[in-house]
Amino acid sequence: MSANVRFLQRAALLLALLHLGGIFAGGCARFPYTTRVVHQDRRVIVTLQREVKPAGYSHPVKLTADEISAILAAFSFREKQRLPLPWFAEEAPPKSIFRSNELEALAPHLAEALQTASPEERVHFQVLAPGMDPASERDTTGGWIAVRDPYFHLTLEYYHIQFPVRKEEPWDLRYPAVPPEPRTYLLYFEPGRFWITDPASGERGVQFREFLKTVSVPARK
Repeated sequence: MSANVRFLQRAALLLALLHLGGIFAGGCARFPYTTRVVHQDRRVIVTLQREVKPAGYSHPVKLTADEISAILAAFSFREKQRLPLPWFAEEAPPKSIFRSNELEALAPHLAEALQTASPEERVHFQVLAPGMDPASERDTTGGWIAVRDPYFHLTLEYYHIQFPVRKEEPWDLRYPAVPPEPRTYLLYFEPGRFWITDPASGERGVQFREFLKTVSVPARK
């Protein structure tokens, strides 16, 4: 395949992506959008996102980094499969979402974000690491949290997914840096008695205040 043909194919892909973005911007589809970057470095990105529908969260809410770490450490997951799982996959235990060093880097910034979020904003996060090809990819675990008292909600969108690295040139046809589609995960929480359906949303959440009474976390300063 000639270089000119490859160039035209890439140009066509980019134009299609721009057209799709224009459709979304035109109102055919609406998604939560970033209102503020709370923290960003090579390891962690935490932002506030405004919901497109009334959410009625209990934000701002004060939780310490240690309390958030305790809550998140109790979550586990399985990736949701479109086809029936083989018997051996069904027997596989759920995986923990976060390692201890990831929580140590992430939790302080989640605590700050929850204290500044409005009732219509959720807290989005990404935990980053070098990808399989560090020059063009980065390993990403991401999702969002929100509190609607007495429930703490977590949605996991990515678990160690390879994201393309954004280039300095916004029109770089070799790397349009289109992120992968969010995936669907089945979440679990232990002890399960605190994992309750929130009647306001129909989604499960953690009765976090009751849960925190059962774990040992440093006292708030």
